[in-house]
Amino acid sequence: MTPSTAQADLAARTFSAERVFNAPREKVFAAFTQCEHLMRWWGPQEWPLVHCDMDFRVGGSWHYAMRETATGNESWGLMFYDEITAPEFIRYRDVFSDANRGINPDLPESASTLHFYADGTQTRVVSQTVYATPEMLKQVLEMGMEEGFKQTWDQLEQYVAGLK
Repeated sequence: MTPSTAQADLAARTFSAERVFNAPREKVFAAFTQCEHLMRWWGPQEWPLVHCDMDFRVGGSWHYAMRETATGNESWGLMFYDEITAPEFIRYRDVFSDANRGINPDLPESASTLHFYADGTQTRVVSQTVYATPEMLKQVLEMGMEEGFKQTWDQLEQYVAGLK
């Protein structure tokens, strides 16, 4: 597998990650923008995606849920798409929510960008997420975000390799 680089910077309130995937940019971009793909790779290994409702357009949203296989506990999220330039760029806000799309104000909101860079038959994805405060970033790091992110991108790599 291609190694990911990931770095949290509490002072800058950012979590950044980068990885090269062995698939063309259009296929990697599609994997992020369609439920039929996301259901096969999104989430850490023990927290697979179990709900996906997406309106992929500027002003649209993605409501999703992951379920822990060992306990059945669920984690709901809601993304709001602010800017899309297919197949190059996505800018969105991400919040924790409930099954009814109610936002959980006790958990951190983030603002993220995803850049998709074509390099022949490979795609370099660069993700940067910003939190309002260092404490909010620390909170999600303590929830296991770094390992979850790594596992999620490992699963994406396996998935897009099969899309060729």
